[in-house]
Amino acid sequence: MFFLSLRRVRVLCALGLASWLLQACSPEVTLPHVTLEQARAEHEAGKVLMIDIRESQEHATGVAQGVVLLPMSQVAQRVAEIPKQADQPVLLICNTQNRSRAVTEALQEQGFTNIRYVDGGMSEWTRRGWPMVKPQDLLAPSKP
Repeated sequence: MFFLSLRRVRVLCALGLASWLLQACSPEVTLPHVTLEQARAEHEAGKVLMIDIRESQEHATGVAQGVVLLPMSQVAQRVAEIPKQADQPVLLICNTQNRSRAVTEALQEQGFTNIRYVDGGMSEWTRRGWPMVKPQDLLAPSKP
């Protein structure tokens, strides 16, 4: 069974995801994605830009070092901050993969070809005990 809260429907519509809403109960559309292991390896090697699209209160629980924080509720207003060049791979991560999958689809509809979503999301990252930092630590200057 598929369920969307009214708040989520509004957010999806604001992101231009009306087509996603119409397809929500239809068969799965295959979108580019990566495993959590692959995402971590590519991110830590500096091969991709990873964007955490969870909301600010979720970021407060901890984020992966070096991610860009861009809450889903702000993507429509800040879409220009997301690289569109094919040679700049971008990974979207949320809590479980549902929002990052939806945003990947919306961005593809806007012509992005370099976006993939991360299977499992930060809930699985946390479950595995992988390193996380507080969001303010991302802004702290690195120590020599």
